Amino acid sequence: MKSIRAFLVMVLLATMTLVVFIAALRGYRASMVEVEALLDGQLVEMAQLLDSLHPDEFSRTEAYEGEEFAFQVWVSGKLLKKSASAPRTLMAPLTAGFRDGNFNSYRWRVLAKQGHTSEQWILVAQRADLRIRLAEEVTLEAVLPIIASLPIAGVLIWLVVGRGLQPLRRLARQLGDKRSDDLSPLPVSGSPAELRQVINSTNSLLNRLALAFDREKRFAADAAHELRTPISVLKINMHNLSRDLPGDNPNLDKLKDGIERVGHLVEQILALYRSTPEQFMANFDHLDLHALAQEAIGRHYDEFSSRDQQIELVGHSCQMVGDHFALETLLQNLLSNASKYTPRGGQIRVSVRSDNTGATLLVEDSGPGIARKEYQRVFERFYRTGGDRHGSGVRGCGLGLAIVRHITDLHNARIELGRSSFTSGLSVTISFPVSTVNRVGCQA
Repeated sequence: MKSIRAFLVMVLLATMTLVVFIAALRGYRASMVEVEALLDGQLVEMAQLLDSLHPDEFSRTEAYEGEEFAFQVWVSGKLLKKSASAPRTLMAPLTAGFRDGNFNSYRWRVLAKQGHTSEQWILVAQRADLRIRLAEEVTLEAVLPIIASLPIAGVLIWLVVGRGLQPLRRLARQLGDKRSDDLSPLPVSGSPAELRQVINSTNSLLNRLALAFDREKRFAADAAHELRTPISVLKINMHNLSRDLPGDNPNLDKLKDGIERVGHLVEQILALYRSTPEQFMANFDHLDLHALAQEAIGRHYDEFSSRDQQIELVGHSCQMVGDHFALETLLQNLLSNASKYTPRGGQIRVSVRSDNTGATLLVEDSGPGIARKEYQRVFERFYRTGGDRHGSGVRGCGLGLAIVRHITDLHNARIELGRSSFTSGLSVTISFPVSTVNRVGCQA
């Protein structure tokens, strides 16, 4: 059922048509009975009129020339007078009463009446098809106006049903106008009784969602903030411990890696929390995507240099509107992943370009890449290809691309993974809609 309104109109019209059909059928039967009685009365009157004439008057009376009626006058077994449409033989047996007969290629309703003398019989008849036609005309005159009014009734039902569904459309509009962070209850007052249960159930769901999101938000924020302090203490103690132990101690290196991993996880959780719709700033600022990428590369340059990686920025100034912090976090995650999974001496390329469809940010590396079947799963939180320890030996928490995907969605952009233009590696393409760049534009 695609439309409640169309369903109701179709059902109501079908019901009305069925009722009209049944009424017309009953009316037709009733009309036939009434017409039969009326026309039989006419035959009786005609027979009485003929019986009132004296036999000598029949010879001076012109024969009836019509085709719908026929009569015969018999006296002592001889045909005294007949109409033009009557045969010369008996139209019916000389027995008083009504019966049906066939002559002149028609079906006739025949009345036989004995005259004022026992030797005189009067037979009058009427064509049956004309009687049926008259009954049909009477029925159609009563039914046709009702049938003709069905389209008008359909339009009225459509309007009335549409008016009745207005509260449902209003409820749908209220739900559609809600922001992603608006979990306030819907107003119940003024709503029809049929929708109150729906509204109450929706409000109950919104309340449960609000409580669940609030718990998740508090947990993520509190856990991340509370973990920062002990991690900072661990780093200080680790620094002091490294001064007392030999620098090539393998256990010390593992401890450093573990502390760095926990610190990275905490920062990623904070970044993910700050980029949720509840904390995201709806008022975007003007920014230069190319300059933002240049700044992000500068912050990670030591990381690239320490691994002898070549980093290249291609493109020109591209002015757009967006959230500066969110896009900065997006670039940091993409560049950090590219550096981590690109081998020593590898290549990384960042491209910023634009066309009539919007702006595009492309980050490519010459690392091992990702299998095509993993393209969608890598955006899931805490998911890493190869499990907790990637085949490259690089440790991570599985939140980087989840954050990138979330920020992309917040900007109504589209993200796609593919093979890079190098001999191996991954390409991440983020396409921003034209609405984010058409206010200022990009240089070719």
